[in-house]
Amino acid sequence: MPHVFSITAIQGDITDQQVDAVVNAANHSLMGGGGVDGAIHRRGGPRIKEECKRLRAERYPDGLPTGQAVATTAGDLPARWVIHTVGPTYSRSEDRSHLLASCHTEALRVADELGAKKVAFPAISTGAYGYPLEEAAPIAVRAVMDADTHVEEVRFVLFDADAHRIYEDALRAAQGSG
Repeated sequence: MPHVFSITAIQGDITDQQVDAVVNAANHSLMGGGGVDGAIHRRGGPRIKEECKRLRAERYPDGLPTGQAVATTAGDLPARWVIHTVGPTYSRSEDRSHLLASCHTEALRVADELGAKKVAFPAISTGAYGYPLEEAAPIAVRAVMDADTHVEEVRFVLFDADAHRIYEDALRAAQGSG
């Protein structure tokens, strides 16, 4: 039975969120990149990359698999942890929604292992990985709503007004359908 207390969508910068854990839309290498990933690594400082290097050496020599999640320190971010997850690249010919949903449920599983109660998610896979916001938002919202977790607050933190509106619409639709 899902236990998420509150799910909201806000417009803002995920690196400013004062939460227990910030979810990073990472790439397989865990070494930083563009978009949210680059912003988290830049603002969080070198400790995040150091832990990512250790994870690559010890647990993920071939990189973090798509749909999986792993935690590191949040470094200089106002959060305690960063939960890195690798979203799927969008494909018109193959349904990868299960992988996108897995990013959210696996991030919440890791959050539970850490004891995190407040978690902030970006719009995973909607940047360089090309997932249309209109398709990604309902998948993300439903995955969080249906997750068996002890997290008490989930925030979808969207950088621009269009993304925020689309996630708000997805939340309203999901809450209306139970």
